[in-house]
Amino acid sequence: MPAALTVLPHGIDLASPAAGPKPVRSLRSRGDALSSPQAQIATLDALPLGDPGAPADFATSLRAAGLPPLVTGSVDILQINVGKLCNMTCRHCHVDAGPDRTENMDWATMQRCLAALDRLGATTVDLTGGAPELNPHFRDLVDACVARGVHVIDRCNLTVLLLPKNVDLPKFLADRGVEVVCSLPHHRPRNTDAQRGEGTYERSIEALRRLNAVGYGQGDPRRRLTLMTNPAGAFLAPEQAGAEIVWKQALERQWGVTFDRLIALNNMPISRFLDWLLQTGNLAGYMDKLLASFNPGAVDGLMCRNTLSVGWDGAIFDCDFNQMLELPARADGRALRIEDVARDGLTVGRSVAVGRHCYGCTAGAGSSCAGATA
Repeated sequence: MPAALTVLPHGIDLASPAAGPKPVRSLRSRGDALSSPQAQIATLDALPLGDPGAPADFATSLRAAGLPPLVTGSVDILQINVGKLCNMTCRHCHVDAGPDRTENMDWATMQRCLAALDRLGATTVDLTGGAPELNPHFRDLVDACVARGVHVIDRCNLTVLLLPKNVDLPKFLADRGVEVVCSLPHHRPRNTDAQRGEGTYERSIEALRRLNAVGYGQGDPRRRLTLMTNPAGAFLAPEQAGAEIVWKQALERQWGVTFDRLIALNNMPISRFLDWLLQTGNLAGYMDKLLASFNPGAVDGLMCRNTLSVGWDGAIFDCDFNQMLELPARADGRALRIEDVARDGLTVGRSVAVGRHCYGCTAGAGSSCAGATA
């Protein structure tokens, strides 16, 4: 790995335990067959699912529910994955991010994203990764988006805020009114550490305290602190509204930590969570659960309807999960890139690429990057 990408200012090596817990290695570093998106899709497609005479297919499930095929609407959210570099390697990560994943969006591609933002008129820019804060152009991109008057979201793993280079980052984000969406699997230490590595919970609480100290989580709409929970096992996300009440009470009582809202996401059966499902013998049961919990009422709120996902290299996808499976957004039979959107738009009325992983977004109360959809 190039040292310039893995060793941060102040001498912190992202591969070291000091940079963040690492309960597993990335699929790529292990040379695992599932590091191939095509192998992930083939694994899901080969699974006996549904009626033997008519195996489950997401497009068929839509038709059976009396719903039309998924097509895109106008883009409200431009989600930009600025890279796969991360200081952690969590068991469930659908990006297969980690210190060895040195893919990072360059500034020229970010400028094309900004040109597309100007063309689309989206109201929100959602910055994700990896750990987006590790991209060397992260702050410049935030400033450019804020200058355009759009709502900016930073999807943060919390522990990245404890790196010495990021000591001032909570104030930087607060001063610009950036919403921080923080991943925290559970309000209990054991559940969080089981998924993200020993010591993650303690570090996450410290990071939340730093965010509280600069005004996040106090009800100020310009300093909104959102926590994101996803299950530590092969089950669906909890009921979002009820879980939020429990979480707020638990975190404030135990740690004096406050936040504004909770969003609950189902784990997608792809990448490292797919690997975990296979290793633990839970894949068939989990997929059966997703299929049995298919909720037609969750379809209207799917993120692929109003979100455009941009990969670190400028490729365009209908959602973040399709991005990781390398299922590109298409128009006129060709895969789209960000420069196409900046020049021609090409966003409304496109057919959305779907697969069996889509059952993860339509199970139970639904699941998207903004939480429940039904």
